[in-house]
Amino acid sequence: QVQLVESGGGLVQAGGSLRLSCAASGRAFSSYTMGWFRQAPGKERECVAAISWSGGATNYADSVKGRFTISRDNAKNTVYLQMNSLKPEDTAVYYCAADSGPLGPLVLRTRSREYDYWGQGTQVTVSS
Repeated sequence: QVQLVESGGGLVQAGGSLRLSCAASGRAFSSYTMGWFRQAPGKERECVAAISWSGGATNYADSVKGRFTISRDNAKNTVYLQMNSLKPEDTAVYYCAADSGPLGPLVLRTRSREYDYWGQGTQVTVSS
């Protein structure tokens, strides 16, 4: 069992930055693909970024490429999402999720149904 706790959300003006963190319990964290998803009111949950368990592969939604960066520190059981140049359309609840796979070191998935563990979410609001 893995527990995920997100932090770092909040209110920011357009053009600003936030860094989300997700702390995971359990010794298996280093073997899990990790993803950041978001869900805005009335919209489907989407994967904005994912990182393989090795950290060697990442994937980004087109809408955030060049602005968001996902990273992980397996020694600290933590995954991060650095969000720069934020836009009002980035406003959503952001969720951290873990995919237990097993997957290869450079393989990752981006469909929410493939992720086994979820955090409770953190609100990100970007004002114009």
